[in-house]
Amino acid sequence: MYAIIETGGKQLRVEVGQTIFVEKIEAEIDSVVTFDKVLLIGAEQAKVGAPYVEGATVTAKVEKQGLSRKLRIVKYKAKANYRRTYGHRQPYTRLTIEAING
Repeated sequence: MYAIIETGGKQLRVEVGQTIFVEKIEAEIDSVVTFDKVLLIGAEQAKVGAPYVEGATVTAKVEKQGLSRKLRIVKYKAKANYRRTYGHRQPYTRLTIEAING
């Protein structure tokens, strides 16, 4: 059984026991997070939402809060002596899917 959930402006296909990385969620480590924006539940008979499946939830356990690798962004304009370098580290939350209900 699998589900497609929406979190952080993205849609993810998840299964029980799977580890996923999502946009940062304000939650403590080892706490349980419930997603109620379930777009589809797939099994032998799929349930498709319009836009969400009513009464369906996906529960996940927060494993880690962290920052991704640093991205280096370079701006350069030829013949103008203009160079700028800056970096960005995107925060993330690592989750382990525990149950798909619905």
